[in-house]
Amino acid sequence: MEIASATNKEEIYLGIIEVLHEMFELDKSKLTLEANLYADLDIDSIDAVDLVVKLNELTGKRLQPDVFKAVRTIQNVVDALADMLLEKAI
Repeated sequence: MEIASATNKEEIYLGIIEVLHEMFELDKSKLTLEANLYADLDIDSIDAVDLVVKLNELTGKRLQPDVFKAVRTIQNVVDALADMLLEKAI
């Protein structure tokens, strides 16, 4: 799933699962919307920066650092990307 061409949050979520699985070799069954990036998935601050860089590359847009600071769960990542990618679809 290409995140940049996502038309809804479900497609964004599926794209994020692929990115997290590829980048950090995480078990896809643990990648739920409620999963905490830091506590549940052991993603540290360096990994979070790498994730932001990858998402910026995949979307062609820049996810603002202050937005990502508030991100704790996969749902938060989906919402942040949806706000950025789907804003013009309305």
